[in-house]
Amino acid sequence: MNTETTAAPVAKRVPSERTHHGDTVLDEYAWLAAKDDPETIAYLNAENAWTERRTAGLAALRETLFNETKSRTQETDLSVPTRKNGYWYYTRTVEGQQYGIHCRRAVADGETEPPTPADGAPLDGEEILLDGNALAEGHDFFALGTFDVSPDERWLAYSTDFDGDERFTLRVKDLQTGEVLGDEVPDTFYGSAWSADGSILFYLTVDEAWRPHRVWRHTVGTPATADEIVYEESDERFWVGVGLTRSEKFIVIDAHSKITSEVRVIPSANPTGVPAVVAPRRQGVEYSIEHHGHRFLILHNDNAEDFALAYTSADAPGDWVPMIEHSPGTRLESVDAFANHIVVSLRTGGLTGIRVLPDGSTGSYDIDFPEPLYSVGLDSNPEYQTNTIRFHYSSLITPDSVYDYDLVTRQRVLRKRKPVLGDFDPAGYEQHRDWALADDGTRVPVSLVCKVGTPRDGSAPCVLYGYGSYEASMDPWFSIPRLSLLDRGVIFAIAHVRGGGELGRRWYETGKFLAKKNTFTDFVAAARHLVKAGWTTPSRLVARGGSAGGLLMGAVANLAPDAFAGIVAQVPFVDPLNSILDPSLPLTVTEWEEWGNPLDDPEVYAYMKSYSPYENVAAVDYPAILAVTSLNDTRVLYHEPAKWIARLRATVPDGDFLLKTEMGAGHGGPSGRYDSWKEEAFVAAWILARLDAQG
Repeated sequence: MNTETTAAPVAKRVPSERTHHGDTVLDEYAWLAAKDDPETIAYLNAENAWTERRTAGLAALRETLFNETKSRTQETDLSVPTRKNGYWYYTRTVEGQQYGIHCRRAVADGETEPPTPADGAPLDGEEILLDGNALAEGHDFFALGTFDVSPDERWLAYSTDFDGDERFTLRVKDLQTGEVLGDEVPDTFYGSAWSADGSILFYLTVDEAWRPHRVWRHTVGTPATADEIVYEESDERFWVGVGLTRSEKFIVIDAHSKITSEVRVIPSANPTGVPAVVAPRRQGVEYSIEHHGHRFLILHNDNAEDFALAYTSADAPGDWVPMIEHSPGTRLESVDAFANHIVVSLRTGGLTGIRVLPDGSTGSYDIDFPEPLYSVGLDSNPEYQTNTIRFHYSSLITPDSVYDYDLVTRQRVLRKRKPVLGDFDPAGYEQHRDWALADDGTRVPVSLVCKVGTPRDGSAPCVLYGYGSYEASMDPWFSIPRLSLLDRGVIFAIAHVRGGGELGRRWYETGKFLAKKNTFTDFVAAARHLVKAGWTTPSRLVARGGSAGGLLMGAVANLAPDAFAGIVAQVPFVDPLNSILDPSLPLTVTEWEEWGNPLDDPEVYAYMKSYSPYENVAAVDYPAILAVTSLNDTRVLYHEPAKWIARLRATVPDGDFLLKTEMGAGHGGPSGRYDSWKEEAFVAAWILARLDAQG
């Protein structure tokens, strides 16, 4: 291996054969999967040094972009306090500090409005529950997994990760004394639930493949060795979750695969009870529950592709009684129950929405929103006995906004809009919804934002973003760092490709399994459309995506290398066939219901091999490619982009291929906000250089 920074690293080739369904494949870079091998680390360090050398000329631009984000951000700030029982809960940030400070303050007599100081200063009488900066001291990475206050407001369960591998250590803090108890539990997962009296905490652990499969019961003040397993899921396709209903009446244990669900409940007043099944699992039927008075609300897809809402008895769950019938094209996504209202989050026509059902009434209504493109969803709403909900709203030109909405009067109050400092004016930008035509005639939505007056003569630079997996929707969102691109004349576009959920469950179904290539061809169609419509040209177009969106980037690099001037692939899933063939890896078995099972099905094997970016690297004129990954990523292992870049460079020696590995982070990259801004500035500077739009 060449480790000199004066030349691109050249990874050694070690013959490693793989044979499935009569097909033998040589994987000469499989050795890079050995994370503990010093030679692997040396190679990644050499790639980092080469990337730093190749981008050294962008250092001043990176610093400028970082400072632009910093100068536009109100660094000392405070979230809109959320009321729960007798406290206001909120998070503060302080200028110069990387992480949030989690706080609460007692509700004053007669106080009904949340206190919101404009300068982000601490509230009078503030109690600091957790200071992320203090917890992170001495660590390069820090993340919270669980943050859960008990119903009696005495105990705080919280968990920390200092490596980025999403394996958390769980602790309990006494909020009366400030003492962190000695009952520490290592290697836990996200999620927890308290008993009604706060004496028992439920939590999750994972198996060797990083699958949350066990729910445990922990008695506060006792050692973890005394904890009991409440539920264990043996089917490797299923993940397990745990939580407490808003009513605080039930602990909910949710077992779910990609296409099947099963829910169990335990009365929170009887936390040592045996979990009761709400409805036995049936292959292909997904459902979730919410407690509402005498009943469980059931959101389900039983003979309802875009989901329907029903209810069953909470005392003796049985038949499901319809409440909202299935309506094709209107995807019901979640249900929230309050004492006198039910609120359904949905999407229709490619946009998100909120529907209100007053209890005991047929007079449901949808909340209206003003812009043609936007994203809306419920915010923190911990109280059950309330007639007011909080939701967040944003668009490509409207900063993140928090509203309180009166479910009776239908009046909304803007509690906070994220400050954007400097001369930002939303009127200086415009957003559009275009439609690209896919090869099979399908219309693919494309959302765009740009400066007012951006020419439509093909001269403008453009970034096209995409994802397209897991029914995840890339709804329009606001970004302060993005302003640095827009103000340099760059158009930002989102291709809402199949495999996502923007247009309902069918949009997802026609972009997975043996229809996965629709995701890739939709993205190429979007890129071609932007050129045809005069927004940009291929020489001024950069594609960007991460994780499963990184698979998309790798696939379109092979499919249409002429369509782009550059490609950014972040934590990219570019070696999917090798990963999905190995059931010992994290996520693999659960992913078979997303991608198919190439171990058992030769058709799936051949199909995945035909689009896998790593398998299809060819001697063609690729655009410049920047791959960004993290050594401790548990979701997409670092060696996928490392192998991909190695093969690209070996196949096309004069290509422009860079690999940047965060050596102490996970799937989300750097954890601190300033570190994240620096990472984004690095990527944005590379993009601007590819687009010749640095000024």
